Amino acid sequence: MSDAIPSFPATSAISADLKRTYSTVIWRLMPYLMLAFIINAIDRLNLSFAKLRMADDILLSDAAYGIGAGVFYLGYILFEVPSNLYMQRVGARATLTRIMILWGLITVATAFVTSPTQLIAARFLLGVAEAGFFPGLILYLTFWFPAAVRGRITASFFMAGMVAGMICGPLSGTIMTHLHGWLGLRDWQALFVLTGLPAVLLGVIGRFWLTDRPEQARWLNDEQKQQIHQALANESGSGAASSGFLGALRDPLLYVAGLVCFCIYSASNTVSYWLPTLVQGFGLEDLQHIGLATSLPFLAALCAMYLLGRSSDRYMERRWHLSLTMLTAAASFCLLDLAAGNALLSMTLASLGAAGALAAMPLFWTIPPALLSKTGAAGGIAIISSLGNLAGVLSQTAVGAVKAATGSLYLAFDLIAVLLVLGTLLLLIAIPARRLVPAGNTQA
Repeated sequence: MSDAIPSFPATSAISADLKRTYSTVIWRLMPYLMLAFIINAIDRLNLSFAKLRMADDILLSDAAYGIGAGVFYLGYILFEVPSNLYMQRVGARATLTRIMILWGLITVATAFVTSPTQLIAARFLLGVAEAGFFPGLILYLTFWFPAAVRGRITASFFMAGMVAGMICGPLSGTIMTHLHGWLGLRDWQALFVLTGLPAVLLGVIGRFWLTDRPEQARWLNDEQKQQIHQALANESGSGAASSGFLGALRDPLLYVAGLVCFCIYSASNTVSYWLPTLVQGFGLEDLQHIGLATSLPFLAALCAMYLLGRSSDRYMERRWHLSLTMLTAAASFCLLDLAAGNALLSMTLASLGAAGALAAMPLFWTIPPALLSKTGAAGGIAIISSLGNLAGVLSQTAVGAVKAATGSLYLAFDLIAVLLVLGTLLLLIAIPARRLVPAGNTQA
């Protein structure tokens, strides 16, 4: 990952030193953070596979499943802003590790639900436990990495989520195929237990591994700490939120960004929670085959994230990279119903649409830090993330209702495509390119 660090505006010697310093930071922090994100994504995606078996055991309808998938985000949203603000007071290490331990325990407990109501309650509690994890990680990256490299760093971070998508399908299929009856558990129960425990273990390890800020890192020397401090000091958010969190609340672009995030999350959440069901509709029934097939869209998204992250940083351009990615996903989703009956074409379109929807996320998250000041970043990022996560509540409930009413997911994906187009228009019209240019950079 060290090749992700570009040259900085300094002499070649200083640039080389800074590159080596950030290589040290990357290899210290990013493997842990990426592993945490992989486990986090698996503990969200596992429900989509468990549904294929647990539906009969607990009498779970498509509508109830949609509510269960969506209510997670209700708990997440209610506690997201307080968690991120609290993180500034107690530090990232204490906040992130607490979150990991709690979500792991709740995931394990989900194995023992016996009714749709209990599942919905467990998902709500999981959202409460996870609240602040994602915006906390985004905020944590701003403590270490300047805007010049944040596109690739953020893309690498999200690429871990795509690795989780690639792993989760085959892993879930294998667990549910071969571990039915393990310790007296049903196949879907074994899945929740075995995917929840790693989060608890990683949370304990994080207490000893993470460092809140560069100046506290014992594994950096004084010169390296000063280099990072100078790299971060040379930039500042260009947003109007110069007076901190309250100032961020008065900036209309905060809410515009939140609405764009809502549109993107509507698509990415639909992919995450309904892809196995969609693929099953292409004619696949074997759990291991479904798991392997659902890994293809995440592989495509992994490649897209890497290429788009590099291109976005190289040209220091965010809006058009993000816009074209969203429109590609929208077009693919619209064409799905026309490909019905052709499994290969349907899988190709589903992979392209999913890749676009998922690759849009890291591109989007390079934008909020440029809109916000350093003092307004914690609360501002959490608010944007909360508005985006409303999509988890509303869109997944809507998708479940459409599926229950029509028996098909194609109309639901058409609605998601419309949201992506609306989000693209909002991004291009309401967020000017000049607001996304870091200090000292003359490119638009």
